[in-house]
Amino acid sequence: MLFVEAQAYPGKGKLTITGQLGEVMQESAQAALAWVRSHAGDLGMTDEWFAGHDIHIHVPAGAVPKDGPSAGVTMATAIASLVRGEPVANDLGMTGEITLTGQVLPIGGLREKALAAQRAGLKRVVFPRENEPDLDELPAETREALEFIPASTIEEVFAGAFDGRRRARTRRPSGMERQAAKSF
Repeated sequence: MLFVEAQAYPGKGKLTITGQLGEVMQESAQAALAWVRSHAGDLGMTDEWFAGHDIHIHVPAGAVPKDGPSAGVTMATAIASLVRGEPVANDLGMTGEITLTGQVLPIGGLREKALAAQRAGLKRVVFPRENEPDLDELPAETREALEFIPASTIEEVFAGAFDGRRRARTRRPSGMERQAAKSF
């Protein structure tokens, strides 16, 4: 399981990505930020906010190399959480590749990822809708222990990540704001 952290601070719109990430994972972070920026209005932000802030995405455990597109939705969710000023639900993990149009693409290894989520004590898992047939490969106790939330779009991911409701923004993040999400 990976934790994805996002932090904003005054700047000029620069993206920093750290955590010994491979090229594919870095591209996922860039795609996630591009989607969030292009939908800033829907998230209660203006593009001027991005022009005045830098964003840092960090995936801890820097000594462990990480690569692959499966954390794309998690990175987008961490950034949206930061921008919205709304934390991601603590009992939730997610997996899926994100496209620039906000589509959630299928991943490999859903069985192993779901078992890791169960071992970590998570209660809910957002996963690509195209991976629904893979649920049949899960042990019955895993299917019973976890709530599985299929998603075809990043909006559906956000619905699961933010407890299924869109709260009105009451504040804008400023200074050293930080949010985190979990990917598996």
